[in-house]
Amino acid sequence: MGTPRGFLEYGREPAHARPPLERIGDWSEAHPPFSEATLRQQAARCMGCAVPYCHVGELVGGAALGCPLHNLVPDWNDLVSRGQWREALVRLQQTNDFPEFTGRVCPAPCEGSCTVGLNGSPVTIKTIEAEIADRAWEHGWIRAEPPSRRTGRRVAVVGSGPAGLACASQLNRRGHSVTVFERADRAGGLLMYGIPTMKLDKAVVQRRLAVLAAEGISFETGADVGRDPSAEDLLREFDAVVLCTGATRARDLAVPGRDLAGIHPAMDFLVSSTRQLLDGGGATPGPGAGHADPGDDGASRDGGASRDGGTSRDDRTFRHDVPSISAAGRDVAVIGGGDTGTDCVATAVRQGARSLVQLEILPRPPDVRAADNPWPLWPRTYRVDYGQEEAAALWGADPRHFAVATRSFRGDGAGRVEALEIADVEWVTGPDGRAAPREVAGTERAVPADLVLLAMGFLGPERSLPEQFGCGFGPSGTILTDAKAMTTVPGVFAAGDCARGQSLVVWAIQEGRRAAVGVDRFLERDDAPLR
Repeated sequence: MGTPRGFLEYGREPAHARPPLERIGDWSEAHPPFSEATLRQQAARCMGCAVPYCHVGELVGGAALGCPLHNLVPDWNDLVSRGQWREALVRLQQTNDFPEFTGRVCPAPCEGSCTVGLNGSPVTIKTIEAEIADRAWEHGWIRAEPPSRRTGRRVAVVGSGPAGLACASQLNRRGHSVTVFERADRAGGLLMYGIPTMKLDKAVVQRRLAVLAAEGISFETGADVGRDPSAEDLLREFDAVVLCTGATRARDLAVPGRDLAGIHPAMDFLVSSTRQLLDGGGATPGPGAGHADPGDDGASRDGGASRDGGTSRDDRTFRHDVPSISAAGRDVAVIGGGDTGTDCVATAVRQGARSLVQLEILPRPPDVRAADNPWPLWPRTYRVDYGQEEAAALWGADPRHFAVATRSFRGDGAGRVEALEIADVEWVTGPDGRAAPREVAGTERAVPADLVLLAMGFLGPERSLPEQFGCGFGPSGTILTDAKAMTTVPGVFAAGDCARGQSLVVWAIQEGRRAAVGVDRFLERDDAPLR
C-alpha cells in the first residue's frame, strides 16, 4: 500500500467524460484521460485487502463476485500509486491478454466487490486498468514477441472475438502454430462489429490484431467454416480445433406483427452502423435530422429489406451480411436492456433518431443494494449508462420504461411497423417459487415506433457448425465441454459464449485462456497425433 490511509483521505474521482450533447455529435470515445497525479491518488485509495474480493472471479447464486480473470488488482494499484507504470503492466499482463479492451467495455465486477465500496465509493479499478494499457501502447511497451521455438503442432481457432483471440494468443506463446478463421471481412468478432466505435475505437482493436499477426498468428477472414473450409478440412489439417463462435442466436419476440418491416435484431443494427463507419461511409445524419420523406418505402434505409426487415424468421442470428439500417429521422423503440440495449440507444442518438424509448420487462432496480444482494456481489442497482445519459440530455428524461411488456406490433397498412402495443406488468411468484410477469389490466397503450430493435439477449450458438464436428449440446443449447474445455469430440474444444452462454468480454477472455491450457495439455500427450 503506497498510502495506507488513501481510502480515507481521497474521494473517488468519477470517470471523466465529455458532455453528452458534445459527444453525440461524433463517434469518438467519450472518456478523456486522467492526469498522472489524479491516477496515482486514485490508485492509492486501494486498501491492499488481506482478502481482495476484487479478483475472486466466481459466480455466487448467478451473481458475479470479482474479476473472472483474477487480475492482481491490489498489486498494480500499489505500483501505479508509486508511479511504476511499466511494472504495473507486467502484473496486469500476467492475467489479462487485452486490458485495453476490458478497461473500456467491461462493467467492472471487480469494483462491485471492492472493499472500499462497503462504506463508500469503490476504487476506480477499470479506469486505472485502461490507463495502464494505454500508457503501455503510447510508450511502446506492448510489441510483438514471437515465441522462440515452434512445437510443430497446428491449431485452428474458429472465431476472432475475445475468446478466440485470447486462446490464439496463449497457444501461440506456447509455440503452437495458430490459424484464426473469421467469417466476417475483418477480424475482431464482437470487438470489431458488436461494440460501437464510441465505446471501443476500432483502431484499438486493429493495433492489437497487428501485434498478434506479427507474433505469428495467421488470420483468414471471409472464411465461412462449415462450408469453406469444412469441418472435415479442419480436422484433417490441424491437430486441434477450438470453436469460439459466440452465442449468436438472438432471442426473438413472438407477438402479433413481428413480420412487419422495420423490426431488427439489435446486433444487426450495431453491425450495420459500425460497417458503414469502417467502410468510409461516415456517420449518418446527427441529432436533429429531419424525418424521412413520408413517401419513402424504407428500401434505402433498410437495404431493400423484405417485410420482416431483412431477417429470416428461421435464422435470426448475428450476421455479417446485414442490410444497411439507420435510425435517422425514425421513432425508435429498443426492447431490452443490458449493454446491447444501451449501445443501440447511443447509436440511434448519434444517427439522428427523431424520438426514442427503451422498454424493459424487469422492474426498475433499487437505488441501493437490496437485502438479497449483499456486498461483495455485483450490485443490482439503478444506474444510468452512457446511452441513457445522452438520450436524457437530448430529450429531457431517461428513455427507459421499466416493467413493460410488448403485446404486439402495429403496421401502417403498407407492411411497415408504426407502433408498439404495450402494457405494464407486475412480477408475481408462482407455486414453483419462480417470479413471472403478469399484465396489469387497464394499462394498455401504444408507443409510436417505425424502427424497433430487439435487444433481449441470445439463446446460444448457431448449431450447424458444432453439429458438423459432432459436438454435443448442454440443456441450455450451448456446446457441451469438460473441465479442460474439450467438447464431446476428442481434439475439438469450445470457449467463450458458445460454451458458456451470453456473457461479458472478460469472461470470454478467461474462457479462451482456459481452453488454451486444455489444448496445450492435449497436444503434449504422447499419444496425440502429429499430422
